[in-house]
Amino acid sequence: MKAKNYRKVKGQAYTRKKYAKSSPPSKITKFTMGDTQTVFPIEAKLIALERAQIRHNALEAARIATNRHLSANLEEDYFLRILPYPHVILRENKMIFGAHADRLQDGMRRAFGKPIGIAARVRAQQAIIKVGVRETAVEIAKQALKRGGAKLPIPCRVIIERTTNS
Repeated sequence: MKAKNYRKVKGQAYTRKKYAKSSPPSKITKFTMGDTQTVFPIEAKLIALERAQIRHNALEAARIATNRHLSANLEEDYFLRILPYPHVILRENKMIFGAHADRLQDGMRRAFGKPIGIAARVRAQQAIIKVGVRETAVEIAKQALKRGGAKLPIPCRVIIERTTNS
């Protein structure tokens, strides 16, 4: 199984857990981190440049990389939120390849597939990770989001905005 096979958005989303026999649990442990009470004047966002599906383990890797850089440099003086939620259940029709495996294969007969993971569908220009910081920590937030974006399967860019509450 390669993650590249599940990156493109194809067909209708398979999200109804009522009809799926089983669905793997999400590996994302927390969606919000840092100081959740403070309203920060600067908001940095990691924006997707393409439409794609991002697997839950890629989102978790991006969260860990971003949070590690922020907590090492800012302690608790930031707010981090992962925005997309992985709903789409990914399926795989397992095939056995190699010598003497031809009698075990069924090919395309009953090829619906078994659940192997979940993913979040993102549109182009959609925010994936949002970080709130003070004016003095803008470069640290940019660097943290750049490190998190390297863990994602699509090209991303960082946008810095001033929040309206400040």
